[in-house]
Amino acid sequence: MSQLGATITPEGIRFAAWSSAASRLWVSIFDERGNREIDRLELRSEGEGVHALFVAGLAAGTRYGFRADGDYAPERGLWFDPDKLLVDPYAVEIDRPYVCDDRLAARRGEGTDTAPLLSKAIAGALAEPLAALPPLFQPGGLVYEVPVRAFTMLHPDIPKQQRGTIAALAHPAVVEHLKKLGVGAVELMPVTASIDERHLPPLGLRNAWGYNPVTFMTLDPRLAPGGLAELRQTVAALREAGIGVILDLVFNHTGESDRFGPTLSLRGLDSRAYYRHWPDGSLANDTGTGNTVACDHPVVQEMVLDTLRHFVRHAGVDGFRFDLAPILGRVEGVFDTDAPLLRAVRNDPVLGDRVLIAEPWDIGPDGYQLGNFPPPFLEWNDRYRDDIRRFWRGDRGMIGALATRLAGSSDVFAKAGERTSRSVNFIAAHDGMALADIVAYEHKHNEANGEQNRDGHNENLSWNNGVEGEAGDEAIAKARFDDQCALLATLFASRGTIMLTAGDEFGRTQKGNNNAYAQDNEITWLDWAGRDQTLEHYASGLAAMRRAAPALSDTRFLTGEPRPGSEVPDVAWLTETGAPVDERSWQNPERHRLAMVLGGTGDGGCRLAVVVNGDRRACMFTLPEREGFFWGPAMETSAGAFDISQPVPGRTVVFMIERKVGPARIEENP
Repeated sequence: MSQLGATITPEGIRFAAWSSAASRLWVSIFDERGNREIDRLELRSEGEGVHALFVAGLAAGTRYGFRADGDYAPERGLWFDPDKLLVDPYAVEIDRPYVCDDRLAARRGEGTDTAPLLSKAIAGALAEPLAALPPLFQPGGLVYEVPVRAFTMLHPDIPKQQRGTIAALAHPAVVEHLKKLGVGAVELMPVTASIDERHLPPLGLRNAWGYNPVTFMTLDPRLAPGGLAELRQTVAALREAGIGVILDLVFNHTGESDRFGPTLSLRGLDSRAYYRHWPDGSLANDTGTGNTVACDHPVVQEMVLDTLRHFVRHAGVDGFRFDLAPILGRVEGVFDTDAPLLRAVRNDPVLGDRVLIAEPWDIGPDGYQLGNFPPPFLEWNDRYRDDIRRFWRGDRGMIGALATRLAGSSDVFAKAGERTSRSVNFIAAHDGMALADIVAYEHKHNEANGEQNRDGHNENLSWNNGVEGEAGDEAIAKARFDDQCALLATLFASRGTIMLTAGDEFGRTQKGNNNAYAQDNEITWLDWAGRDQTLEHYASGLAAMRRAAPALSDTRFLTGEPRPGSEVPDVAWLTETGAPVDERSWQNPERHRLAMVLGGTGDGGCRLAVVVNGDRRACMFTLPEREGFFWGPAMETSAGAFDISQPVPGRTVVFMIERKVGPARIEENP
């Protein structure tokens, strides 16, 4: 296919757009401020749906948009209207943020030219592609989910004019924090340009998450005032610190929404091709947002691939997280694990070695596809999230599920002979309650969203830890702190890739709001000044221990047998008495205690024990001893130093490491 978008040459600019159904297309050229249309030139058909025109004398910085004409029959999915300015789907820069306005959804013939209301694409000359470097991030590492704006808006060390931007992530104070946590890659929540949903402005709200894109390659000017160069420089700075960058991208829908939504780009160019429709002409809605991008259409597939290549070549990112990823694998509406787009991403010479993370569900038919994406896709594992929450909430019969999740979820990912886990383990994410709120709110509190608390999930598997039988704010605060430590310790003890949402390591709260997408304010902005530094110190200790114990970040499934070259089984599951967990114990609904003893720590054959006491009562644990070794703490507990000869406190995870007996110890203990 001919190159689409605006291609700059020394003589001028070639403009090209694709539409299989438009009868005429134009490019509108605007003045240097993007306010006045100074020319409207018709594109010429080049075949196969490509319409293009070379305009001599234009240069980088030209502001432009497309217009299209043809049949107008919304009931059949046809929306052609030359009064609608359309943003180039291949635009890499726009001159201003997208702004929601009801007039953008005006019907044809109502006399509304939308050019004054809509952002203009800026024709830009891209920098030379970066040298191809392998991703820094490797499975088993820590992914740190970052909402760019909320992360730095209140950071006292970052200059005010830089707060809320991508550039702020390269600030030394941020880099130091990331390194202290052992972050392998930051996963940036959408940084491409998005538009508010139409119901938000009347409520005085705006989309704070960015999961409502218009064009896929364009960075949001509010997050990247320096454009693509800002992202490129930040990626380079983080890479120098040993930290990769993963972009969270939305290819499943756009902000054009349902039939009442605005016409901004794809809808006006060729809605029937770019979006999935039912036979009667109505929009399919497998996303819950009003439309569904037709990722089985060849032109859409090429646009997605071009977008991914663009961010690798020109920003140097490590990889991508795909929102509502089954959409990318739907062929005629049915998910196919070997869908052309999924296969093309894996086999592409630019993309094949990138980190690929799927959110493996949408709301369409058979939309829950956990475990069904092809390798090397990693997958968000909500079964991990739910089972770990249930265990620490105190639900009965969860000890077997706890072990399965700690061990990498082989029940989900050990398919077709796979020997490694592709699980992304997480306890909290942007969507849902913050980790601190899980232990403080039994029910959601989304009143600030303006929907009478009807939005968001009703079941959060959370609890209000008011400490039954005890009174006093201090006791409640301690119980909630201990539960946060237990949840964090479980996460860092789990095999597979782990994900932590920014701020959960120091007790961020959204006051019980589990759907804070519309809260671009103190509800989502991280409170750096008021952060729980004791919890943060504990999280940093967990990170250091995980880095020092390869058995924790290993992604191979556990077998209970020794690895080649070792005499120590890769895992032993034990009761508090040190006896192997038998079938009766696994099935005991009242059991809340477990020891996972891992071999292969990389420390001379020493073992690592993860001791979990999910009961509220303290309990003695016995660990198996070997001649020439002794058990010592792998790290401090949340309450300080701990020795296995002491009872393990209730609601606690303790890490013990086996160490070789040295000469002095042999002398003291003949």
